[in-house]
Amino acid sequence: MAQGEEGKTGSHQSEHFELGMMGLGVMGSNLALNMSDHGFSVAGYDVNQLSCEHFKKEAQGRDMQGFNQLKDFIVSLKKPRLVMLLIPASAVDEAIHDLLPHLEKGDILIDGGNSHFIDTDRRAQAIEGQGIRFLGVGVSGGEAGARIGPSMMPGGPKEAYERVRPIFEAISAHVNQEPCVAYMGPGSAGHYVKMVHNGIEYGLMQLIAESYDLLKSGLGLGNEEIGKIYSQWNHGRLNGFLMEITAEIFSQQEPKSGKPLLDLILDVAKQKGTGIWASEDSMKLRIPVPTIDTAVAMRDLSVFKKDRETLSKQLAGPQQKYAGDRNKLIAQIEHALYVSMIMTYAQGMSLLRAASQTYNYHLNLSTIAKIWRGGCIIRSALLEPIAQAYRKEPNLSTLLLDEHFKQEISSIQVDLRQSVVKGIELGVPVPALSATLAYYDAYRRAWLPANLIQAQRDYFGAHTYERVDEAGTFHTEWGQTLKEQAYAHS
Repeated sequence: MAQGEEGKTGSHQSEHFELGMMGLGVMGSNLALNMSDHGFSVAGYDVNQLSCEHFKKEAQGRDMQGFNQLKDFIVSLKKPRLVMLLIPASAVDEAIHDLLPHLEKGDILIDGGNSHFIDTDRRAQAIEGQGIRFLGVGVSGGEAGARIGPSMMPGGPKEAYERVRPIFEAISAHVNQEPCVAYMGPGSAGHYVKMVHNGIEYGLMQLIAESYDLLKSGLGLGNEEIGKIYSQWNHGRLNGFLMEITAEIFSQQEPKSGKPLLDLILDVAKQKGTGIWASEDSMKLRIPVPTIDTAVAMRDLSVFKKDRETLSKQLAGPQQKYAGDRNKLIAQIEHALYVSMIMTYAQGMSLLRAASQTYNYHLNLSTIAKIWRGGCIIRSALLEPIAQAYRKEPNLSTLLLDEHFKQEISSIQVDLRQSVVKGIELGVPVPALSATLAYYDAYRRAWLPANLIQAQRDYFGAHTYERVDEAGTFHTEWGQTLKEQAYAHS
């Protein structure tokens, strides 16, 4: 039967394909093509007829086949079967329900979408009794990454990963001839790492947006000049994917009007939930990630566009323009962004460390930093020294304790301070930069005013407190004298 023909399952097609891709949208079809490029045969399935037809056109001349009948799709796969789902997280349960009657003991299901790690654990437990193994795999790199090489974060049964490892290592991005994929750990480890990856991504994007606001609203620079600044920064220690695409965004013009496309985009940021999940679990594990939290909050605040437009005419604020050394402030903003990015990665790595201990993932933080060096959205020149820091000291409680980063941050933290001050003076909101500075200042303090909070908690709720001068737990009847006086005069 010719490739592209639908609905028939000739004998030479039965148990032919090495992997089945369920979901033939941009990510699924591109990842399938990537697999084909590396010599793997792929069957594709999608309920959407148009997606299936597009896949069939792409499959011409390749060892690939598109199906829109689930039974035919399953029959075409070699046993034990490998089925990878690249569909919205909200559709995964339904897809598993549809697949299970067609699967057998020993088959492997791979969820390559942005599923919540809690759902991944639940799904794995639900099907393991049937002898079907479940891998939760974080895939980063977007459309281009899927096609030419993503960063991949697989978690689940180790033996199941070993089955798919040759495919994943072949199709992933490579840095210094090393694949940007590695086994993360058991259970939902892969999806948890991807969740934190996305939380870091939120933080970095918000920091870059605030630097843009300082350059645009604070210094009054135009798009062309700002684009050149970001391009220069990308050729230095701020080198990374997000900086690279930011520089390109400023040069993009809208075809019809010839105006800068960026200026025509509504200033309302959407989100799919992974950043929120990272913030939620950080609170559960009591690991502060203020830059990520702030990034999530600012996306939420951006949605209130109508209120912002109204209040822009009614609320008072600074009206002054920057009158100082422009080049000096630009250099300070670059340093502020660099320091803040380090501390955003530090927050994410601290969360991964805590999650590894709490959920028994046994994560290798150095390996995680290594596989993020290529293919993914947060790839950055910073990830090589981060990998080195955790290779040297795997149990590092915070990246801020690493000698290299300690010196880097200490030497230019004053520029983060100055950038925040200028933002405040000019009325340019810099909440993520401010939160990052507060995180730094809190970490470098041997004493924090938390003693007052403990005193207040003990006062109104008898929650007790500890002392600096002796061991034990204490409680004080703080207002007893005042209570007695009030009773005497009642």
